[in-house]
Amino acid sequence: MKKKIYSALIGIGLVSLTLGIWGGVTMYKNRQATELIIQARNEERQKAEAESQTAAEEEIGIAPGQKEELTADPRDLNLVPILAQDQLTYKGKNYRRNQYVKAILCMGVDRSDTMTETKELGLAGQSDGIFLIAQDTARHTLKILMIPRDTMTEIPITNKERTLHDTKITQLTMAYAYGDGREGSCENMVESVQKLLCGFTIDQYMAVDTTVVAQLNDAVGGVTVTVPTEGMEKKDPAFVKGNQVTLHGKQAEAFVRYRDTDYHFTALYRMDQQQEYITQYFQAVKAASKTDSQIVVHLFDMIQDYMVTDMTKDQYVKIAMDGMEAGSLTSEDFYTVPGVEETTEKYDVYRADRQAAIQIILDLFYRETE
Repeated sequence: MKKKIYSALIGIGLVSLTLGIWGGVTMYKNRQATELIIQARNEERQKAEAESQTAAEEEIGIAPGQKEELTADPRDLNLVPILAQDQLTYKGKNYRRNQYVKAILCMGVDRSDTMTETKELGLAGQSDGIFLIAQDTARHTLKILMIPRDTMTEIPITNKERTLHDTKITQLTMAYAYGDGREGSCENMVESVQKLLCGFTIDQYMAVDTTVVAQLNDAVGGVTVTVPTEGMEKKDPAFVKGNQVTLHGKQAEAFVRYRDTDYHFTALYRMDQQQEYITQYFQAVKAASKTDSQIVVHLFDMIQDYMVTDMTKDQYVKIAMDGMEAGSLTSEDFYTVPGVEETTEKYDVYRADRQAAIQIILDLFYRETE
């Protein structure tokens, strides 16, 4: 009997020991698992903090001296002018300004008049179409950055006597209006676009009154376009979206300028019409050059009184010739300053994403170095 009891106690002891060992192992494994979870979470947190720090370091701050109006949205404020430098480092890469690629600011102005005389404040007109051309003088190619006219930024302003020089955060198109309708307006636009694009230096400019579109259009025998925008038949029955139309006379100006003011953001959508027209116009000029080798020179001669530029004739003719030699412009040759459109109590505005615009400018006008 004692032997059986003794055997039972030994058995119970062995079972207890086994359970104890198993329980200890289980607890150890659970602890290991818990520690691994904690370690993983710590690593995730450290990685997130490192990424946040990197993002903070890459974030470009607001430009010193930027006028911060009470009504300004933070997105309307210009960034530190890092692109004013010919050499810079951005997101860990080194860049140098490509001296073969010229930056030409082109403006279509709704002045509806010759541009031979200066205008009083308020009568200078506004810049309806704003394009920054990247002219690669080595490869003879063009690329075009389209800048929405309603982009909010800081522009220079004066009073009627032109004695008060101040700045105001408003739509980019107004920078032309606050000038003299000639060089003063163009210089205002150049200054404003340079601020918008983080100090990027613009080489030269050209402003043309939009009333010459009909003349230029008919001088090449008309321009065939595909209507890209809904509702344009309100302006012309032929302007049905998807239709191919050969534009003649005032149809051309109507096509590039039309927007339905009953709807929001139509100034932004109108850029599709302008892109389509520019693309097809180069094709029409190229076709016309087969019978008139001096067609480009003749076109500029026609509009001398309707344009203002700081370029020589040879320089702006060369831009047009490069556009023809490049073959056909495609959608890949057009860029738009990134951003979002919004409606305020007064008007539609476009708030540019300047951080995203920096990379576009680097791609167009800089080259990566070691």
